[in-house]
Amino acid sequence: MKPEIFPARFAYFLATLLAMLTAGVVAQVLYGTTLSAAESQVNKVQQLAHDVYFHEGDIQGHGHCNNGWVVFEDYVLVIDGNFPSGANEIIPKIRAISNKPIRFAFDTHHHGDHAYGNQVWADNGAVAVAHTGVLEEMKKYEPGRWNDAAKSRPDVAASKLKPPTLLFPDKLIFDDGKHRVELIHFGVAHTHGDGFAWLPKEKIVFTGDACVNGAYNYVADGNIEQWIKTLDGARKLGATTVCPGHGPIGTSTVLDDQQVYFTELRKQVKLHLAKTPEAMRDAVDGIKATLQKQEQIARYVGDGLGAQVEKVYVEMGGKAFPTAK
Repeated sequence: MKPEIFPARFAYFLATLLAMLTAGVVAQVLYGTTLSAAESQVNKVQQLAHDVYFHEGDIQGHGHCNNGWVVFEDYVLVIDGNFPSGANEIIPKIRAISNKPIRFAFDTHHHGDHAYGNQVWADNGAVAVAHTGVLEEMKKYEPGRWNDAAKSRPDVAASKLKPPTLLFPDKLIFDDGKHRVELIHFGVAHTHGDGFAWLPKEKIVFTGDACVNGAYNYVADGNIEQWIKTLDGARKLGATTVCPGHGPIGTSTVLDDQQVYFTELRKQVKLHLAKTPEAMRDAVDGIKATLQKQEQIARYVGDGLGAQVEKVYVEMGGKAFPTAK
C-alpha cells in the first residue's frame, strides 16, 4: 500500500460518516447494523434522512402532537396538522429548512391535536389529506368537540374547523422519483380513520396515535381488539425507525411494545371478566401493578389506565363502569 492511499481512504470514510451523522442516521460499521439517530428532544427538529424530518411536540405544555415532514422536489408534505398553535410553531422551522411551498398536510386521524391546525396549513397554501374515515369521524363528533376545545384553547378559538378535502380509502402515494411516501390505512385502531405515512426507501414510518411511545393512549374512539390487528399491518412494513404520535422517536420495538401492551391489558381484563362493573373498576389498581412489573410495557401505564380497562371490559361484553362516589 502506498503511504498516501490510507489517508485518502480514511478522509473519505470520515466525510461519509459526517454526512450520515448530519442526516440523523448513525452507521454501526463494526456491527453491520444501522440505528436511528439519537433520541429526539421536545420542540427540536431532528433530521432522520435526506429531506426527512421529525419534531417531537410539547404535549405536556401545549398538548401538541409530534410532526414530520418530507421535502419533495417541488413541495413539502407535512405529517399531522397539530393544534393551530402547533402548526404555527412548526411552519417557521420548515421555512428555515426549505423555501419550497408546503402543499399537503396529512391528518393521521381526526383528533384536535392532529387536525385542528388544518386551517393554519390552508392559509399557508396546503391541502389537508386524510383517510376517508377521518372525515366520517369529524361529521360524527364536530363541531361539538371543536367548540369544547375553543373554550380552553385560545388558538382554537381564533381559528376555524377545516376538514380534510383530499381523501383516500386505502392508500395514497406521493412519489417524485427521489422520495416516496405511502399513506396507508390498515384498519381500526386509535380511531376509525387512522393513517400511517410509510417511507419505504428510508424504512421510516409515522404512525400518528395508532402507536405512541409512553402513557399517551386514548382509547374512546377506537377498538383495542382491532387495534392489535391493525398494528400487525404496520409491523409488516419492516420499519427501522418509528415516529409515534406522541413521545420520543424509536426503532421497530416501539410498534412491538405498543402491541404487547394492549395484548397484556386484554389478558389481565379477561382474568377479571366475571366481575361486576363495580368490582372491575376496583380491580384497576391490581391490573396497574401487574402491568407496571413488565419492563417492556411499564411506560404505557398512566392515568388513563382506568378508561382503558373499562374499554376492554365493554368490548368483551361487560357494561360501562358506574360513576365513582
